[in-house]
Amino acid sequence: KRSPDNCCCIYSTNIQVKLWASAFGGEIKSIASKYSGSQLLQKKYKEYEKSVRIEEIDGAKLVKNLAQNMEEIFRKKAEATRRLVEAAEEAHLQHEENPDLQYEYFNAVLINEVDEDGNSVELGGEFLLEPNDHFNNLSVNLSLSVVQVPTNMYNKDPDIVNGVYWSEALNKVFVDNFKRDPTLIWQYFGSAKGFFRQYPGVKWHPDDHGVIAFDCRNRKWYIQAATSPKDVVILVDVSGSMKGLRLTIARQTVASILDTLGDDDFFNIIAYNQEIHYVEPCLNGTLVQADSTNKDHFKEHLDKLFAKGIGLLGNALTEAFTILNEINQTGRGSSCSQAIMLITDGATEMYDDVFAKYNWPERKVRIFPYLIGRESAFADNLKWMACANKGYFSQISTLADVQENVMRYLHVMSRPKVIDHEHDTVWTEAYVDSASIGARPSPTVLVPVCSTEYETVRSVCILLGVVGTDIPIQELMKTIPKHKLGIHGYAFAITNNGYILTHPDLRPMYQEGQKRKKPSYSSVDLSEVEWEDTEDVLRTAMVNRRTGTFSMEVKRTVDKGKRVLTMHNDYYYTDIKGTPFSVGVALSRGHGKYFFKGNVSLEAGLHDLEQPDVALADEWTYCNTDEHHDHRHLTQVQAIRLYMTSRKPHLKCDRELIQQVLFDAVVTAPLEAYWTGLALNKSENSDKGVEIAFLGTRTGLSRTNLFVVPEQLTNQDFLTAEDKEGVFNADHFPLWYKRAAEQVAGTFVYSIPFSSGGENKSVVLASTAIQLLDDRKSPIVAAVGIQMKLEFFQRKFWTASRQVNQSLLNHLFKLLFYTNLFFGEVEGAVMNKLLLMGSFKKINLYDYQALCKEFAGSSDSARTLLDVSTLAIICAVVLDFSASGFCFLSPMTRSQRAQRTMMVPCDTEYPAFVSERTIKETTGNTDCGGCIRTFVIQQIPSSNLFMVVVENKCDCSSTLPVTMEPIEIIYILFYKIKHLLSLKCDRLKFQKDRRRPQSCHPFHPEVHNA
Repeated sequence: KRSPDNCCCIYSTNIQVKLWASAFGGEIKSIASKYSGSQLLQKKYKEYEKSVRIEEIDGAKLVKNLAQNMEEIFRKKAEATRRLVEAAEEAHLQHEENPDLQYEYFNAVLINEVDEDGNSVELGGEFLLEPNDHFNNLSVNLSLSVVQVPTNMYNKDPDIVNGVYWSEALNKVFVDNFKRDPTLIWQYFGSAKGFFRQYPGVKWHPDDHGVIAFDCRNRKWYIQAATSPKDVVILVDVSGSMKGLRLTIARQTVASILDTLGDDDFFNIIAYNQEIHYVEPCLNGTLVQADSTNKDHFKEHLDKLFAKGIGLLGNALTEAFTILNEINQTGRGSSCSQAIMLITDGATEMYDDVFAKYNWPERKVRIFPYLIGRESAFADNLKWMACANKGYFSQISTLADVQENVMRYLHVMSRPKVIDHEHDTVWTEAYVDSASIGARPSPTVLVPVCSTEYETVRSVCILLGVVGTDIPIQELMKTIPKHKLGIHGYAFAITNNGYILTHPDLRPMYQEGQKRKKPSYSSVDLSEVEWEDTEDVLRTAMVNRRTGTFSMEVKRTVDKGKRVLTMHNDYYYTDIKGTPFSVGVALSRGHGKYFFKGNVSLEAGLHDLEQPDVALADEWTYCNTDEHHDHRHLTQVQAIRLYMTSRKPHLKCDRELIQQVLFDAVVTAPLEAYWTGLALNKSENSDKGVEIAFLGTRTGLSRTNLFVVPEQLTNQDFLTAEDKEGVFNADHFPLWYKRAAEQVAGTFVYSIPFSSGGENKSVVLASTAIQLLDDRKSPIVAAVGIQMKLEFFQRKFWTASRQVNQSLLNHLFKLLFYTNLFFGEVEGAVMNKLLLMGSFKKINLYDYQALCKEFAGSSDSARTLLDVSTLAIICAVVLDFSASGFCFLSPMTRSQRAQRTMMVPCDTEYPAFVSERTIKETTGNTDCGGCIRTFVIQQIPSSNLFMVVVENKCDCSSTLPVTMEPIEIIYILFYKIKHLLSLKCDRLKFQKDRRRPQSCHPFHPEVHNA
């Protein structure tokens, strides 16, 4: 029980802390308001309040227009690919094979290489290369293509030379396609013979071992275009005769077969001796989708195969046919081609009774036997099985033989498509191939190239290869009207399998020295980013190419996952005609659903837009300068002038966006003179504490003013291309803009920017939103702010403390100074109490794109998480609404284990903490081992900050901290009776809705045998 003196002391302390917080809040708001010019900007927009028109955004119309714009992009790329197909087939038809043909071509590896005497090497030669920003600043040749030949193939093999010779005809079409559509990037032809022709020409570099492992024929895109979707059962002989090298080769063969399967395929693996053994026991009697996660899961199990006993192939074949028949009847697989891959060292009989029962006379299931080892005693039986079931026989003697022999089945599977002479257009998910040097993830449009030479001998028609064109995601992003989506709105697109083409929360790369692809970067499902939709309503509708709307409450993280915003989103979606893709837009309710239009004269708008302190969002499209080569040199401001002042500018521009950006340029123009006046006044800002003033508007326009010379800026990355979250880009507004928009009008948001490495930038940003109307539905028209030195901010904090009773605070309370830590890690006892009192609320979030570090040679549990969405700022003096805050010391570092690690995909759960905004101040106490410790928390007025003062008489270091560390979700439950029940297994079994490709060529009556 507290004494009256104690109560008086605590009451007095509360008053002192409130005075301190009020003094500090008033001082920093005064500085932020003055130097940002927020009141002037608010006044200028208010002057136009009566003349502007506010409109509610029509989400359905917005997504329809977006789909049409994307459809046009895809159509152009498909047309370019069709022209390549026609040219390739005609060139091959006119070519006469010559086994003695000698032909010098530009080899992608050898170009510009010289020998010891300085002469060009054979198949090299001088090849002009010039840097080109359209191709990621790579040095390319826009007049010629290059040819890459896999390292394990002979550059001058007659098949290669003949194919390279006739495919030279594609050069003219490559160049013509690029002239017609300057937005094109990589165009290519992957030959069935193994070579790869790529335009524009670019030099390839071997790895450290002098090897280029790329073989176009085993790339996912090639296989997807060359064959129809398929159901595959892989039978692996694990009888005693398969011990040693044979089993090693068998494992590699299975892995290579898995590599040829794509997202439209389904599979299972059965090992057999005298018994049937499913490699994944929980998938008994079914097939799973051949996505990267499932294939990796099965590959991990291959090492568990051991050879013993005798091989009873008849039972295994019966099991395989039974599965395929059931899958075909239930429609749970590809509903197209079916095959059995048999990996064995021999068969003592032909098992014609099994084939007669399950596969004849239609022979819809193809059999592909792979004979392992050099012995051929049982080869005849396996050859008969292949020929009797429209398959192909291969013998694999060494590990080096595996890949080439596995690939042969693809050409057999492609025969029905070739005989039908169907040029099915195939669309892939967004990916990065090793051929797309320096590229970002992009979808590809592909078409198979068929020989027309053997029209009279239909059963031996030949697949010549596959042509393809990459579709830059950046071009799709340019069609998104970001100004109409609002501050938190966004657009996204998915494939027929539910995989993301583009979404602002897609993170395909991770940073570790340099950017690298995540292992599962191309198969991130929509449900993994829109995870609040637990019933997959949105995903199912979009996969099935419906048009409609959907609403839900979402939790959106900002600042690299450090803070969370809760909002209600309305989703609008439709399909993109002519493709298997669907597109959607998300609009947040409130200010995110409204847009306003104002008018100014063209002359005034252009004058103010062309001022040196003005910049436009780099990744927004005011005018499309990519469609014509003549416009490539234009800046967006130059393009706007040309479009608005010329009679026939031949430019595609967004007139509505241009009119509004001109309006914003005029309204914000007085800030330039205001900031200049402050900068010229020597009595102002004499200690250079405030370094930059800046503003941004809803149209992507920004203005900046430096109060110090550029060399003296503490944080020189701010508002530059390096500051990804601090500038407008294709899919988000700046972080300082987004955070300011969610605060009460007139409130400044303060934050410390951190580098990607976690070091603070020694500056504080302050920003506030500008509203057009005093209404929740009022559009946020702009945000304005300043950058000040952290040391300057700290000094103001201590200056404010002089107004309180220092002796009282110094006697009873301590101040904590930490950086780069969450408050709960420093003061776990206080944070726990704040949570119990309701001052802060814990929210659980999920990351289904996380990566875990797995130490080499360790078990699955020996993982650490890779910087997954943890808060990075804290000080126990000043907290913001997310329990993050400010501090005045250097970041703490953690030692890293000096072990070789690999990155593996994992799912994580992590907490975020938000304040209860109705609680402005509170007092509490914590019990630390019988010692009662008091603390006071007080909101700092007109800010997102709290001040926390803690009594210093108790040692609470033994209290467990409250952390924001992510925890890996382990999908495992322990045994029940004799079976291990695995949530991971349930995830393997569970098949989300997907839409099958429209074309299917499973078999053809004119294909007789292999």
